Amino acid sequence: MNLSKALGYPNNTKLLIIHADDAGLSHSENRATFQSLNKGIVNSYSIMVPCPWFYEAAQFAINNPTYDIGIHLTLTCEWENYKFGPVLPKSKVPSLMDQNGYFFKNRDEVRNNADPDEVRKELMAQIEKVLSLGLAPTHLDSHMYSVGSKPEFLQIYKELGEKYDLPILLNRQLMEMAGLDADKNITQNDLLVNKVHIGKFEYFESGELHSYYSNIFDELVEGLNIILIHPAFDDEEMKGITINHPNFGSEWRQIDLDAFTSDQLKSRLKKSNAKLITWKDVGRVMSNLQ
Repeated sequence: MNLSKALGYPNNTKLLIIHADDAGLSHSENRATFQSLNKGIVNSYSIMVPCPWFYEAAQFAINNPTYDIGIHLTLTCEWENYKFGPVLPKSKVPSLMDQNGYFFKNRDEVRNNADPDEVRKELMAQIEKVLSLGLAPTHLDSHMYSVGSKPEFLQIYKELGEKYDLPILLNRQLMEMAGLDADKNITQNDLLVNKVHIGKFEYFESGELHSYYSNIFDELVEGLNIILIHPAFDDEEMKGITINHPNFGSEWRQIDLDAFTSDQLKSRLKKSNAKLITWKDVGRVMSNLQ
């Protein structure tokens, strides 16, 4: 399916969603996410249901229904001293937790330990918790793309999208990052994001992350593009959460916030030939095809 044509644009249009991950992770993350939506060029975000500040992010979504709101399906907790685990009782999903009852730190541990039935139960519980608050999510995506840890998990992810009639973030780059053979896990009916644009640690380490963001609009491809960022404040809360984890750490997240609320990037977006769309638009197209 040509998404551009389905939305009424020429076939070679560069479609764009600017998306903030990790709402609900912390108060700092929430405040920065709200600012990037209200004052910046971000038009989509997703919420981490198992995290302590989930409810604050959910209340924002209830009060601001015009923005895309995805469910950031979560199976990992990568932080050193900041921990969270499943929303289901631990007795129901023991394979999803480490010896202390928290999510595993990385995809490899999820791949090696998680039972597919328990993955399905937990991810459904996260979705149902969002729905129980009266929210109308626009899409599903995945923290650290843990749904790509194993082909069985990716299939569950696809099935949940169908069950809840929600588009899902499917992308060849992310599958390969998670260790999947994309060719074996992409089917003819899958709606793919053509390119995900995300900062790399080498850019941050060399002080070039803001420059990368400034030039990102020159790297858009025909079809659907998504810019993924993780805005937060470089404050004591986020410094504590991301201690010894500079990759997507507190300082990095402040750069994300500053860049995507800056006049410079607002101007670059206006001058680009990209068409800013939403997951709601994608969902409408998919519904029309059913």
